Amino acid sequence: MVDLLAICIFLAGVGAGVLQTVGCGGGLSVAPVTITAPTPVSITISPSSAAVGTGGTQPFTAAVQNTSNTAVNWQVNGVAGGSAPTGTISSTGLYAAPAAVPSPATVTVTAVSQADPTKLASAQVTITAPTPVSITISPTSATVNVGDTKQFAATVQNSSNTAVTWQVNGVTGGSTTTGTISNSGLYAAPATVPRPATVTVTAVSQADATKSASAQVAVVLISTEALYVATTGSDSNPGTISAPWKTIQHAANTVQAGDTVYVRGGVYSESVNIGVSGSAGAGPVTFQSYPGETAIVDGTGLTPSTSDTEGLFNIASQSYVTIQGFEIRNYQTSSASAIPAGIWISGSGSNIQILNNLVHNITTTSEKNGNAFGIAVYGTEAPASLDRVTLNGNQVYSLKTGNSESMTVDGNVTNFAITNNTIHDNDNIGIDAIGFEGVSSSPTYDFARNGVISGNTVYNITAINNPGEGNQYDADGIYVDGGSQIIVERNLLHDNDLNIEAASEHSGRVASFITIRNNVVYHGNSVGISIGGYASNVGGSDHITIVNNTLFQNDTKNTGSGELQVQYYATNNVFKNNIVYATSQGLFINNYTNSEPSPVDVDYNLYFSSLNSASGDFLWNGTDHTGFASYQSATGEDSHSQYVDPLFLSLTTPNLQVQPASPAVNKGINLGSAIEGVLDFAGNPRLPGSTVDIGAYQQ
Repeated sequence: MVDLLAICIFLAGVGAGVLQTVGCGGGLSVAPVTITAPTPVSITISPSSAAVGTGGTQPFTAAVQNTSNTAVNWQVNGVAGGSAPTGTISSTGLYAAPAAVPSPATVTVTAVSQADPTKLASAQVTITAPTPVSITISPTSATVNVGDTKQFAATVQNSSNTAVTWQVNGVTGGSTTTGTISNSGLYAAPATVPRPATVTVTAVSQADATKSASAQVAVVLISTEALYVATTGSDSNPGTISAPWKTIQHAANTVQAGDTVYVRGGVYSESVNIGVSGSAGAGPVTFQSYPGETAIVDGTGLTPSTSDTEGLFNIASQSYVTIQGFEIRNYQTSSASAIPAGIWISGSGSNIQILNNLVHNITTTSEKNGNAFGIAVYGTEAPASLDRVTLNGNQVYSLKTGNSESMTVDGNVTNFAITNNTIHDNDNIGIDAIGFEGVSSSPTYDFARNGVISGNTVYNITAINNPGEGNQYDADGIYVDGGSQIIVERNLLHDNDLNIEAASEHSGRVASFITIRNNVVYHGNSVGISIGGYASNVGGSDHITIVNNTLFQNDTKNTGSGELQVQYYATNNVFKNNIVYATSQGLFINNYTNSEPSPVDVDYNLYFSSLNSASGDFLWNGTDHTGFASYQSATGEDSHSQYVDPLFLSLTTPNLQVQPASPAVNKGINLGSAIEGVLDFAGNPRLPGSTVDIGAYQQ
């Protein structure tokens, strides 16, 4: 007899997948059984993507299913726990972003199951630079009478800390000389007009001391009596607001020290000679447009003198005179013997202020041998100088000046300030400080000196269509031609023939002790910055210190002049802490003569172009060196300098501030504020700490 129960047990023991229904004693049946693989471990991560600012954190969670062991190991870019460059992650999934944006900026955070290490889930994390602190100031400019006050306000964004530190001319709290400012932004002007008369009020963010905003404050001495001129007036009137005079000249013949002449809006066709001075006690004699109106002095139909330079405003050997807020235009000659000017200042005197005027279309059509000026200051006497002349806030454009300049100080001119002017679209030099032209009656005093050229914007200055300059690319944006002890700082120059030059055109003479710092210089037709005489039979340059400037793609006309040009008779000069970004021509230094064995000390600069380091062109003492390393080895210059991308914010605008990760940051040599200046190009503190950046901007 067959043992059905044993058979059933046997079939079950051998693992039959399906047992047929059989009679297993007493009608016992065997049920079908399905054998399956175990459910695999799975894992998910949340969130699956995130954006995190540098230095920020982001928590992640991982959910592990189908296992009792839900623990995970965390990785960043495949590295357990992450790393400093890509960010770290804790055992609990808290991701900490790095201090700087990595490259690439997106990293991968991964959770790996401990129960089954083949199971993982990932999230993409994009590291972003934090929104920088920004600051604005209101108002951005003001005119304040001596002893008066002006309230300023600062707005700080992108920080919970909105406190600011107030400065005047870079000094926290200001000083009695330039004016003081309280913690709440209340500026108190000094008791006397400072030198220069325009000061800078700056609000520095306490959240980020590299961020600041500035306002320009003109400190003036307001007069004791107001007089009025209007096109509808009469010179037989008393000069009141209800019965004004008709001509500005009549006002000039009548006023006394401390008076202000308000000229109502309209066109005045006259050349005005101001033969009266103000005084330190009574105040200046002031001529200005009536508030909210523009008085226009128009030279149409007037014939300039052929015996001397003649301006639409003329000041000869006077002091404490202010001309403010006029439009001065349309003064022309076809005679090479006549020299028209917008404003002509000559002789000796002091404390003359030319403020916020619009000067344009002053021209000579006899440019081959003729001359014209926008604003000219000629110190013709000796030993008495034209002292403390301020040219501030003027716009000078559309001039045809022949052999002369748009804005110039020449001869015995001392302690001058050329600040915050806009000079553009003229066919000869923009701003010039000149010496040794025979302007002063004594050769000993015949040079402009002890001045400041600061905060100006100069562009589109070219002599290519000026026959007086031989129709060449040889007009400077800013030129110190034989001047001495002059600071050229925080100017913006672009699309000029030579953006900045310091030299002398007279044999045996030099431009000397000139500091060129914190300027932005780009797209020069011929060159960025030039020192040394242009020929072997002219003068040169001595003690020219060129520091913390940004030069970008100059010599756009491929003249072969490059970014820094060193010519004849250059001695004791310095070129340090500059960013030099050349065009595809790759000509960084054009020191084409060997007139001096060591014309300039060059170091701590940053060079770059679209050419690689081995292709850059450095011409030194007449010898051409191809390649940065070859130039360093052969000359011993630039031993601490770099050839690397400075990482500008934009090449197309251009915006020549550098990114926080720029190799220019903290890589300069600290030469001290006396050399580098108190403020960078943007008005931020140049030395917020002990380190200095290369270029015109400080982080």
